[in-house]
Amino acid sequence: MKKKLTTVDFCGTKEQEEKLVAVIAELKDTKGAMMPILQKAQEIYGYLPVEVMRIIAAHTGKSLEEIFGIATFYSQFALNPKGKVSIAVCLGTACYVKGSGDIYNKVGEELGLVGGGTTSDGKFSLEATRCIGACGLAPVLTVNEQVYGRLTTADIKGILDQYR
Repeated sequence: MKKKLTTVDFCGTKEQEEKLVAVIAELKDTKGAMMPILQKAQEIYGYLPVEVMRIIAAHTGKSLEEIFGIATFYSQFALNPKGKVSIAVCLGTACYVKGSGDIYNKVGEELGLVGGGTTSDGKFSLEATRCIGACGLAPVLTVNEQVYGRLTTADIKGILDQYR
């Protein structure tokens, strides 16, 4: 699934930026530094907004395009903040053949999200994941790490209502 940027306002602090600049200064001359810099940046901010990638570009001499390319290639990096209620629908083989694509679409429909992302109020986020190791419960989704299994689209509204 292609990653996309949303229009969530960036709310980074001066302290976060100072931490990031210190990390960059420590690592930038190390071979293969971009991965650990991006990992630390995500730890500091919780995700990698374009504003953070611009800071990294300015302090490493790398282009924003190169940094964006790395951030979008690796699934460990998030371009959008996770909501307070983070929902992940497994689209691994076992779940998918049992209807998890429909589950994913239903969650998105209920939350007003197309293709994942975060609601404008920051409360809910939706992502597609690969196998989470609960194939016997297929199809499954997690809400803040709580696993819900053997789902149908009819179950989704009730699950979401618990978190609204």
